[in-house]
Amino acid sequence: MRWGPKMGVRILLAEHHNLVREGVAALLRSQDDFEVVGEADNGQEAVRAARELKPDVVITGITMPNCNGIEATRQVKHHLPSAKVIALTMHNDGELLTQMLKAGASAYLLKTCVLNELLDAIRAVRAGRTYLSPEVAGLVTEAYLGRSAGPKGSDGSALTPREREVLQLLAEGQSTKEIARHMSRSPKTIEMHRRHVMQKLQMYSLSELTKYAIRKGLTSLDA
Repeated sequence: MRWGPKMGVRILLAEHHNLVREGVAALLRSQDDFEVVGEADNGQEAVRAARELKPDVVITGITMPNCNGIEATRQVKHHLPSAKVIALTMHNDGELLTQMLKAGASAYLLKTCVLNELLDAIRAVRAGRTYLSPEVAGLVTEAYLGRSAGPKGSDGSALTPREREVLQLLAEGQSTKEIARHMSRSPKTIEMHRRHVMQKLQMYSLSELTKYAIRKGLTSLDA
């Protein structure tokens, strides 16, 4: 985690891929009215940094190890309700967009956006507005109409935040005991969450769950 001295809109940047994070940070630091106060490479670190640094804006990816961007957003908004969260992601997906907005994000941008769009989004959320990339704006309507939720029985939005966290950690190869330690829960509780995830998604093997988690941006092959 790093932070710098320049004053302006205080921004925390959370991104798993170093090259992307460093590139975005450099672009933001070139703006006179922005201050990059911290950088984090996973969701847990992002939440800790947000609580410590109290940024005005958090820019986060979605696919991150240990704690994905959806859960990190939810926790940041719980501890720091005044912070505005911007999702910056490669996932043009209605379900992920809906989940990020429900978690408290104020903007959703694709990583293919140009710098000016990111700057516009930061200024929009600081002014209390919501900002969506033009490429994803139509997905909001589709998601609420149910057209982007996928086949019956495979809707990840039916999972609770705790179940999504268990799914991510399972997909990242952690055992029941490891997940229990990580979440400060008993192995029996983790097994219960695992059963509920399988029942809701109608997927009954670890390989199916892992593929689903990758497809939905909860984790990645290099997480």
